[in-house]
Amino acid sequence: MTTTPPSPQGHPQRWLILGVICLAQLTVLLDNTILNVAIPSLTRELGAETSDIQWMINAYSLVQSGLLLTAGSAADRYGRKKLLAAGLALFGVGSVVAGLATTSAQLIAARAGMGVGGALLLTTTLAVAMQIFTPEEQPRAIGIWAAVNALGFATGPLIGGVMLNHFWWGAVFLINLPVAALGLVAVIALVPESKNPQGDRPDLLGAFLSTIGMASLVFAIISGPTHGWTSARVLVSGAVAAVVLALFARWESRIPYPMLDLGFFRNRRFTGAVGGAVLITFGMGGALFLLTQHLQFVLGYGPLEAGLRTAPLALTVVLLNFTGVAARVTAKLGAPPVVLTSMVLMSGGLVSIATSGEGYAGTAAGLVLIGVGCAFANPAMAHAIMSSIPPAKAGVGAGINGTLAEFGNGLGVAVLGAVLGSSLAAGKSLSDGLGAGQLVGAVAVLLGGLVAAALLRRAEKEEQPVLVA
Repeated sequence: MTTTPPSPQGHPQRWLILGVICLAQLTVLLDNTILNVAIPSLTRELGAETSDIQWMINAYSLVQSGLLLTAGSAADRYGRKKLLAAGLALFGVGSVVAGLATTSAQLIAARAGMGVGGALLLTTTLAVAMQIFTPEEQPRAIGIWAAVNALGFATGPLIGGVMLNHFWWGAVFLINLPVAALGLVAVIALVPESKNPQGDRPDLLGAFLSTIGMASLVFAIISGPTHGWTSARVLVSGAVAAVVLALFARWESRIPYPMLDLGFFRNRRFTGAVGGAVLITFGMGGALFLLTQHLQFVLGYGPLEAGLRTAPLALTVVLLNFTGVAARVTAKLGAPPVVLTSMVLMSGGLVSIATSGEGYAGTAAGLVLIGVGCAFANPAMAHAIMSSIPPAKAGVGAGINGTLAEFGNGLGVAVLGAVLGSSLAAGKSLSDGLGAGQLVGAVAVLLGGLVAAALLRRAEKEEQPVLVA
C-alpha cells in the first residue's frame, strides 16, 4: 500500500509530529555522548580493559554509520513510520540489555544492537520532517531538528554526570527507556505513513556493499590514532573500504533500481552541500573533541562543570532555530551568503578558543560564535541536500546526511587528535597542542564555507529561468 502525500498546506498536526520525531532523535543523540562520562565506572565495575571500552564506544558508531544508507533506503521502500517505530523499539530493547549487562561482551553486543536502532532513527526522523511540511516551512523544521542535535550534544554529558552521582552506571542506558516508550506510542498514534510510491526493488547487494564499505572506512579512521596510521589494522581496513566502496559505486551505476542514485552528484546544489558538510563536520567534530580536553586539562574544570561550560554553544543554536530567526534570515538572504558568513563565524570561534589561553572568556565568546554559525549553516546545508533529492528518496537523502556527519566527525577526531599528538611529541605544551588542533579545525571549516557557498551559488544561477525577449 502506498500513502497519499500530505496536502499543500502540510500535515495538520505537523508541529506536534515534529516534536515527536525530535524526541526520538534526542534519544539517539544523548547516547552518543552520555557513555563517555561512564567510562571510569565501567572500567571499575565490569573490569573492562582499554580495548573493551573502545569497542563499547565503537560498536555503536560502526554499526550505525555502516547502516545509514541501507536504513534510509529501507525506509523509503517499506514505510518511514514503520521503520521509525522499529528503530525506537530496537533502541529501547538494546538499552535494557546494555543497562543490565554483567560483562563487557554483553554490553558491546547491546551497543551494536542500539546502533541498528540508531541508524533507523537518524534516517527516518529527517525524512518524515520533509514529508509533512510544505517547502516553505521545511527550512524552519530542519532548523529545529538540527537544534535538537546541538541540545543532545550539550546535555548528554550533563545528564550522564547527574545519573552517575545518584545511580549505578547502567542508569545511563535505562534512562533511554521512558523516552523511547513515549516516542514509540506517539509515533504510532500521530506520524503518518509515507513511502516511495514506485516501490523500487530492494538493492540487496548495494545494501551489503555500502554497509561493509562504510563500516570498514569508519573502523580505519577510529583505529588510526590508537594503532598508528601505518598499522596493519588501519591499512587492511582502509583497503577493504576502498575496494568495497568502489564496487558499490560501480554496481549502483549499472542497475535500474539503485539504492544510491549516483546522478545526485551531478546536481551542484547537492555536491556543494555534501562538500561543505564533510568539511564542517570534520572541523567541528575534531575541534569539539579537543574542547572537552581544553576545559578539563587546561582550565581545570571537572567533567560536570566542563559540560556546563559548553552550554553557550547549544543555547545559541536552540535560540536561533526554535525562534525561526535562522530560517527567516536564510530565506531572505539566500543559502550561499548565509553559509559562507556562518562558516567565517564558526572559524573565528575556533580561533578564539585556540588563542584563549587559560581564561574562559575567550572560550565562551568562541562558543557563541560557533553556535551562531551552526544555527545558520547546518540547517541550510541539510535542506540543500534534502531538497535536491526527489521526495520519494527522502530516506536515502537523510542517510547521506547522516553518513556525512559520521564520516566527518570521525575523521575530524582522528586527524585533529593526531595534530595534538604530534605537537606533544614535538615538546609543545598541552595548551599549545590543543590550540594547534583548533586552528586546523578553523581552516577546515572556512574552506568548507568557501566550497559550499561557491557551488550553491553556481547551482542557483543554473536554476534561474532564462527570460526570452
